[in-house]
Amino acid sequence: MDTTVVKALTVLEALASSGAPLGVTELATKLGLSKSNVHRLLQTLSSRGYVSQVEQRYTVTTRLWELGAMIISRLDVAQIATPVMQRLVAEVDETAHLSILDMASCEVVSIHNVESTQPVRAYSRIGQRTPAHCVATGKVLLSVQSPEALQALPEELQRFTPHTLYRRDDLLAALVKIRLDGYSTNAGEWREQVGGAASVIWDHAGRPAAAIGLTVPVERLKPEVMDRYIPRLMAAADEISRLMGAPQRAR
Repeated sequence: MDTTVVKALTVLEALASSGAPLGVTELATKLGLSKSNVHRLLQTLSSRGYVSQVEQRYTVTTRLWELGAMIISRLDVAQIATPVMQRLVAEVDETAHLSILDMASCEVVSIHNVESTQPVRAYSRIGQRTPAHCVATGKVLLSVQSPEALQALPEELQRFTPHTLYRRDDLLAALVKIRLDGYSTNAGEWREQVGGAASVIWDHAGRPAAAIGLTVPVERLKPEVMDRYIPRLMAAADEISRLMGAPQRAR
């Protein structure tokens, strides 16, 4: 058995089970390893994208989710959501997708989708990462994060189009309204020709498990159209949350 591999997996497991990022000294003490050994392992894991570093502390990323993209649809949330997503797509004929948040990188990762039958349609590839601050699923998931986590975002985020909310203060103000509304929208903030809307899915413990989104070409993103789509989208998110066992107060 390769002890280096075992140690690296032990470090990953410790970080994954921790409720907060850990420093080298904490990990070394927790695992009974030398600090130099832990530091080397973290550098290797970081270089491969499994771990990210913020102010001398480390946390896991969603890289493991990406490796499991071929089987990720077997996850409970995707299994439970699929029939609901299929009904939603049948109603609105736009692509529906599920995404999860990687707060460490401020990105969302697409884990499942049901495509529309439109000849011109927008879609997300399973395993694809997109910046959370300028897509609907990302913004709605950011809206339910702690104030401390949101204040840790950079003062300026990357700007992709003229519509991107790239200043943290502007983004935080928008997130307050999103949390109150229960949904977010995107009109060309990441890609000028792509928009949509999203709402949070909650798990049995009242935690945000994922977001369900509709991805719509901007040419079809009319206010009267979104007025029809958004109630259906929120109803789908509520139904999936209920099937996940979410308490009423979280929905």
